[in-house]
Amino acid sequence: MSIHSGHGGGDYSDEEGEVFIDEDDVIQEIPIDEEDLPDQDEGLGSDDDIEEADDSVYVFKGHSDELYTVACNPTDASLVATGGKDDRGFLWKIGAADASLELQGHQDTVSTVAFSFDGQLLATGGFDGLIHVWDASSGSLKRTLEGSGDGFEWLRWHPKGHLIIAGSEDTNVYMWNADKSICLNTFSGHASSVTCGDFTPDGKLICTGSDDASLRIWNPKTGESVHIVRGHPYHTDGLTCLSITSDSTIAITGSKDSSIHLVNITTGRVIGSLIAHSNSVECIGLTPSSPWAATGSMDQKLIIWDLQRSSVRCACDHEEGVTCLAWLGASRFVATGCVDGKVRVWDSLSGNCVRIFSGHTDTVQSLALSTDGNSLVSVSDDGTARVFVVSEFR
Repeated sequence: MSIHSGHGGGDYSDEEGEVFIDEDDVIQEIPIDEEDLPDQDEGLGSDDDIEEADDSVYVFKGHSDELYTVACNPTDASLVATGGKDDRGFLWKIGAADASLELQGHQDTVSTVAFSFDGQLLATGGFDGLIHVWDASSGSLKRTLEGSGDGFEWLRWHPKGHLIIAGSEDTNVYMWNADKSICLNTFSGHASSVTCGDFTPDGKLICTGSDDASLRIWNPKTGESVHIVRGHPYHTDGLTCLSITSDSTIAITGSKDSSIHLVNITTGRVIGSLIAHSNSVECIGLTPSSPWAATGSMDQKLIIWDLQRSSVRCACDHEEGVTCLAWLGASRFVATGCVDGKVRVWDSLSGNCVRIFSGHTDTVQSLALSTDGNSLVSVSDDGTARVFVVSEFR
């Protein structure tokens, strides 16, 4: 234990006025086993050692701030897009450290990223009110789409073509032809920020949810509202998430009011209510294979629902709020991202947690499954994206 202050790069001269112990002053020398010393980057408490477990097989560190959004390319299982608070998007390949492309041009948070159905194009949307469309293979900017200038909360591609819809803080939804940079329609009617939305899987209608506690079903060709769903027995607070059944008949919406409602898209009627959460519902996912829904909430629960009976199959408890989820393909397994930084895999039949993936040190904001079902990509407030192997759960 010398009293050398550490500056001066090991120059032991007296000019800096540093004091050293003479050999004559040494009373006793104690041998120290190097292996017993904690590494500099390790904390001293045993809790820290547990925290530092990292189950990811790849970590992407291109971003310099919190990450909010991730998408996997539907035709190339290795290609991932991410966006975040550093005003940047990135295109990168799982496991290839040198193969990332920075997507520059946004002037504010990149809040949403999505690949077109054919994997050829990537769209990034930001709080700067811009949507950039990129060539997914080269990363080159193809065109820029604009709304009113207010931020975009989300964007979606048409299931069969190069059309994009995006929901804005300005209460409108915009639709463009992404090949020609033409705004085809502006959907006006919501009274507050449009927080969620999508095309129906058959591509014929658009469903959008808003902070105004309403769901609107739109005709994409005319821009008219086909149905407006609001008031009793529907949500009493802003909508947060939305999912549409694969047969394009039912929209399932979650809200800050902790409720989930099922709406018949053809009639605009509320046909079911799923009441079991006690805090804001953050995410909804439907199984491709069976009539089940998974919902995650800030009440620290993942709930698996039987939609035909509008009943709870099982409730899965977390340490903190559930922010995002993803069904692992057509399997019975669903993954959740949580405020505690963990990614968990649940068996929807038993309700058991079958795997906990550690690695993130802050809230997991979004999850995406690679198209081959082997990799689950998570993005976090800790500034990293991580890849976990989930091939055993296919």
